[in-house]
Amino acid sequence: MNLNTTYICFLNQPKQIFSTFAFLSFNNKLSLDSSRTHFQMFHRISGQSSRRPAHRFIVSNAAASSASLSGSSDGVAQRKEEIEAGTEQDPMNLADPDSCFCEFQGVHIHHKVFNPQNDVSITSLDAQGTPKPDFPMILLHGFGASVFSWNRVMKPLARLVRSKVLAFDRPAFGLTSRILHPFSGSTTNDAKPFNPYSMVYSVLTTLYFIDVLAAEKSILVGHSAGCLVAVDSYFEAPERVAALILVAPAIFAPRSVNKTDAGDSRGKEGPTNKFLGTLVELSKSVIRAILRAVTGMVNMLSSLYKKALAAFLRSSLGVMLVRMAINKFGVTAVRNAWYDSKQVTDHVVQGYTKPLKAKGWDKALVEFTVATLTDNNGSEKKPPLAKRLQEIKCPVLIVTGDTDRIVPAWNAERLARAIPGSVFEVIKKCGHLPQEEKPDEFISIVAKFLGNAFGGSQQEEVDLKFQGIVS
Repeated sequence: MNLNTTYICFLNQPKQIFSTFAFLSFNNKLSLDSSRTHFQMFHRISGQSSRRPAHRFIVSNAAASSASLSGSSDGVAQRKEEIEAGTEQDPMNLADPDSCFCEFQGVHIHHKVFNPQNDVSITSLDAQGTPKPDFPMILLHGFGASVFSWNRVMKPLARLVRSKVLAFDRPAFGLTSRILHPFSGSTTNDAKPFNPYSMVYSVLTTLYFIDVLAAEKSILVGHSAGCLVAVDSYFEAPERVAALILVAPAIFAPRSVNKTDAGDSRGKEGPTNKFLGTLVELSKSVIRAILRAVTGMVNMLSSLYKKALAAFLRSSLGVMLVRMAINKFGVTAVRNAWYDSKQVTDHVVQGYTKPLKAKGWDKALVEFTVATLTDNNGSEKKPPLAKRLQEIKCPVLIVTGDTDRIVPAWNAERLARAIPGSVFEVIKKCGHLPQEEKPDEFISIVAKFLGNAFGGSQQEEVDLKFQGIVS
């Protein structure tokens, strides 16, 4: 698998640029390189190991990013005209001062990192001997969201774990670049183009960022649909995940199965029982043969249906319908995600709608939808997720709002019962976005969980020390 990687960080984040890198000239861009970035990354998804070559860093500031990326003054003028005209732009033109971009499998991934290394409050806490997890965090947003959905808790979480916290935009969302069908690049066996909108890509990207953070393990925090990415990442590499924090998890929880005895007739032998047993086995064989034939037909029909559906969604009409739906119901969906919609300020609305200014957002959302509906990502070879939940061994925290209109609290509670040893917490008067609507309570719950999981008997001390962390 080709894992060439390019980083782009804005100068407003000097902590993310290391002095050990040597400056090199590359295509009229200021770039950095270092042999220290050589390391191996293994993916069981492909079944093969692969070595990541040296990272290539491209550095620019927000004011000059257009010039450095285009390599000419004409590019600056063109982008300026686009911005003034209000047209859809390259996602990099919409970047914040603390935005970073890196290239992974041909996709420029937008992400943000907060490093509390020089934070005075962290130094003070460490001096008093409070336990710390020593694991960085990776934050995984839900459908229609972006790194913006973590903006109220990202720094507090970093202060909490006293390690780096990283949030990234999955393809089709935020400011990550839009790659359109047919996709470039390929899988390790060159069987078919690599789909950046697939779950496999999100899992690989999550594991990749654990390596970027130079960590053996990381705490994965998922929100809504991002919880599925977190859980799938755990199953792909359980040794890389220190803990799972699932917020308003959009994972269908299994119902409890009541096991009952088959009855007293089992084990009784006799002519009648032997005859009936033979008849039952014959019937089973016939039924299995019929099911195999029907399954083949269903699979064929399903394949044809999926191809037709994908073709329709990618058509001009399909893209237009997606734009109409988002433009009409997007902001309403954001407001419905809160317990008190009156708290949805213009700042929140702008944060969620900003990615709609990115060029190709509509077609990318179509590709994400197609991938969600048609790409099984090899799931037919794996047991259903509901049956694998009980195999999770790391500490798990599940947080939900009591008035979540999108993923009801009862589903989150049922999910907690399906994962052995998991901790379940409910935030009162809160909707689908606990980390945005109730950040103080959310951080307090996470602090308590991490204290129990990694702090042992010093939990009470941890709670007291972390009380002032949110502010």
